[in-house]
Amino acid sequence: MDSLLIYGSYGYTGRLIAREAVSRGGSPAIAGRDGRAVARQADELGVEGRTFDLSDDVAAHVRSFDAVLNCAGPFVKTAEPLVEACLETETDYLDITGEFRVFERLRRRNDAARDANVTLLPGVGFEVVPSDCLAAFLHEQLPSATDLSLGVKGNGPLSRGTARTFVEQLGTDGVIRRNGRLIQVPVAFRTREIDFGTGPEHAVSVPWADVVTAAHSTGIDSIEVYAAVPPWAARAMTVVDSMSWLLERRPIKGGLKRLVDAQVDGPDERELAADTATIWGEAVDAPTGRRARARLRTPNPYALTAEAAVTAAERLIEGRDGSRNRVPTGFQTPASAFGSEFVLGLTGTDRELVAAPTESREPERSALESDD
Repeated sequence: MDSLLIYGSYGYTGRLIAREAVSRGGSPAIAGRDGRAVARQADELGVEGRTFDLSDDVAAHVRSFDAVLNCAGPFVKTAEPLVEACLETETDYLDITGEFRVFERLRRRNDAARDANVTLLPGVGFEVVPSDCLAAFLHEQLPSATDLSLGVKGNGPLSRGTARTFVEQLGTDGVIRRNGRLIQVPVAFRTREIDFGTGPEHAVSVPWADVVTAAHSTGIDSIEVYAAVPPWAARAMTVVDSMSWLLERRPIKGGLKRLVDAQVDGPDERELAADTATIWGEAVDAPTGRRARARLRTPNPYALTAEAAVTAAERLIEGRDGSRNRVPTGFQTPASAFGSEFVLGLTGTDRELVAAPTESREPERSALESDD
């Protein structure tokens, strides 16, 4: 992978991704705005290092590469300058964001990307590779599905970048997709019980990017995403939502970010090897009541992110070289680019069809219409 530039390579997840790329025999260039961090990492890995800020002439720095993999969050701030440069230089763009606003913005650049012969492929990490591939799989089982619910259960610590992104999003609303439209809703506005494999667990709605990506991958118009949390955490989220006016103030967020920088790095080697996560999904054909459910188990989200991101970049670059079919240009998701089986090619993943579609005697309300 001598034609790949990894931007934001010295953050926790960026380090994992750069090491993964080099371990496969590649020589990616690494980059970021901290010259000392870039130089140290470049010396350690034996690769080229570049220092530039996203307010610089970004196109001049990416022009010689086939693809740029953005690992610098919050992506709501970093994605657009890199995408603009990629469109100008006909360079494919990937990132590891889970921020739905980024996906929606890049979706709107679909026509511009096609005109530039560029693929825009955000979300090639834990968010959203497993959930997007599971959504596509469920749609294959039930092509008439009108509603989709997804749920995630994970454990283990966050990285510094993920924690900073979480702080950045404090005070913002939740979001769902209903009848083809993104609708803002209160944080944790809906709850339900989800069986992630060990019995029902409490889950609350969260603004994951699948409200954009799963719609693109499947064409389903109504989508909600849930995260497993204990009941006390759901109540705490509601309290946080009521304090949004305070959390939106710069001094508050700045203090929280400084605390993150001082206290957070990411999972250690043992946690990377031992932690797991589970993605659950249910597709429903509301008029008939037919439904399909499945679960997908993954290794530690950061370990999966490193492998998935490098694999996606390899396939994008190989397609450009003509050795494989070219990934379609324009806005893509992991499943629309590589298919629902892409996630199963990653280490330590397995999928289970819990309930195949069956005929229902009478229509049932979908999860999106429930009174939970």
